[in-house]
Amino acid sequence: MPVRVAESSAPSQVSGAHSEESSPPICSLLTVGQAFSGTQNVSNLQKEEAWRVNVRIQGCDLEHGYLCGTMEALNVPMADTPVVTFWEGEIVDAKNYTFYTGKWEATPEDDIRHWTKFPSFAPLLSRVEADGGKSLDLSNYPYIFMRWKEQYFVNVGTDCGLTIAGFYYVCFSCSDGSINGFYYDPNSRYFFACNSFLTYYCPFQKLELKCANEGRSGFSFSSYELQ
Repeated sequence: MPVRVAESSAPSQVSGAHSEESSPPICSLLTVGQAFSGTQNVSNLQKEEAWRVNVRIQGCDLEHGYLCGTMEALNVPMADTPVVTFWEGEIVDAKNYTFYTGKWEATPEDDIRHWTKFPSFAPLLSRVEADGGKSLDLSNYPYIFMRWKEQYFVNVGTDCGLTIAGFYYVCFSCSDGSINGFYYDPNSRYFFACNSFLTYYCPFQKLELKCANEGRSGFSFSSYELQ
């Protein structure tokens, strides 16, 4: 059973910790309109299962560490149509946000457990354990770390029997635009995270995406109105 660590000593949002030079690297693959496709592994002890997933970025503001978009799961069991959610993201830049979440019922221990699943995080671990990464300069780092929090369902109601209670720890590669993520749900902390749509448990559910429309061609989404 994990030991809860006080969150107040490591806030996720900081003000004035660094100059503008510490902002994440400008990446042509992390822009409004960019689409990604791949899978979300939701296998559990009973069966192997993966959902096909599409993501599109709807907004991106690197200066303030913000982005948002839609996520579409295409083959969700018991769903008659693809399930679409709207999410908002925090970019870990040591200026607006650090590696410690400080909300959504995630403890620093939960944060470290999930971030260390990414091999690209290993060189940063000691600094993050010291101060949440507030002293890091990530401006030239070849990966961008983020948190994605689904806010609401776009095309189904809240009575659909699905849940979006948790959030994703995300690692974005600036070189090829690939995305890896791990889901965390506070309602299943002691099961090391359950998946984002259904309530059965699976450890460290993984999201794997690749750029689907580099150059803005050859890929399209269904149309949805966000309200």
